[in-house]
Amino acid sequence: MRDLLITLVVFGSLPFIFKKPYLGVIMWVWLSVMSPQTQAWGFAHSFPFAAIVAGTTMTAMLFNRAPKSIPANGVTFVLAAFTFWMCVTTIFAFEPERSYAIWNQVMKIMLMTFVSLALIKTKEQIQQFIWIIVLSLGYYGVKGGIFTIGSGGSSMVFGPEGTFMGGNNELALGLVTIIPMIWYLHITTEHKWMRRGLLLMVLLCVASAIGSYSRGALLGLGAIGTFLWLKSQQKLRVGLLLVIIFPIVVMFMPDRWSNRMDTIETYQKDESAQGRINAWWMTFNLAKDRPLVGGGYAIYDPIRYAKYALRPSPVLVAHSVYFQALGEHGFVGLALYLMLGIGTWINGRWVIRHTLKDENLRWAFNLATMIQVSLIGFAVGGAFLSLLYFDVPYYLMVAMISLRVLVASEVKSRIAVAKTNTPRNTTRQFGPQPV
Repeated sequence: MRDLLITLVVFGSLPFIFKKPYLGVIMWVWLSVMSPQTQAWGFAHSFPFAAIVAGTTMTAMLFNRAPKSIPANGVTFVLAAFTFWMCVTTIFAFEPERSYAIWNQVMKIMLMTFVSLALIKTKEQIQQFIWIIVLSLGYYGVKGGIFTIGSGGSSMVFGPEGTFMGGNNELALGLVTIIPMIWYLHITTEHKWMRRGLLLMVLLCVASAIGSYSRGALLGLGAIGTFLWLKSQQKLRVGLLLVIIFPIVVMFMPDRWSNRMDTIETYQKDESAQGRINAWWMTFNLAKDRPLVGGGYAIYDPIRYAKYALRPSPVLVAHSVYFQALGEHGFVGLALYLMLGIGTWINGRWVIRHTLKDENLRWAFNLATMIQVSLIGFAVGGAFLSLLYFDVPYYLMVAMISLRVLVASEVKSRIAVAKTNTPRNTTRQFGPQPV
């Protein structure tokens, strides 16, 4: 039944995508972030729905007359440079054949990121883009939150198997990243019951992230909670919510959870933490040996650990987006990746500055603010996970760029109208007038 439902939804959307190509982006995000096919057990589980939607979207772009230019934004150029550099590092990789399989997957994400930049233009499209991101990941947050509460926090919450969000830590970081987006929808939605439902989703996503037993998620929750309060226009309301809800959820968890969280302070004695530090040293030493191109995607094997790590075992992945970028793509790749985050933050500051006192653009102010909070959560939690190619932060980057372009157009239009409506300064002349 699930297989048939997913198939009907995907194929039923194709005619609408031909008419409005941006809907292809919406469908792509649903398929790539939520991966609904993983919730089926028949033919749909391995059917190439995403490829069909992507192909249909790009075909529709060729025949549709709607504007589809990629914004000439600094972050866009950095993203293009980062994408190009990942191609270069794959050519010079230690294991080109093994790296190619990962490169192929990453390039699909990058391609659709550029397609999103070309198609997501209007307020309505940006709003739908945010909604589909929230609902796609929020589905697992709600499920995980109910599971955590129902089990008394005795078992870990995991994501859909075979996806970026499959592990407990990965799902938790994904939820940390979208919680500010859910809050944005909560504060901007006018419907009373929808607002209440979104608030409930926030609480269940927090419970799910805590129920994942992820220490990185706990740090990420602390980061977004702090920045959410700092940037909120309703500091008393948000502060009370954080002070009351978070301790209650933590107290609800069993001693096993508390003992695991306590290892954050005693990481020197925790074998898992020491393994991650060893992985960081491996990527750093590898990057020193190959500072420009790193080692490519496939560097996590006994050969590389024996040569570059402090200890040859255990062989782990980078366990950090920053060390992952460093080890796989060198110092150049790390610099470009950091520039993406910094540039997106700067775009957000520009939007906030130009919409701060404009009630008509209050939604843009709130969205830019919450995207910044989301990026802070990912930046903190991502320091402990190998999620360099997780697509949601790239989609939030798309939303920020599109938002800046839209706000800039609105500001420019208003300035032009103001100049047109301003009466010319005429001076009355006295004395003889020329004939």
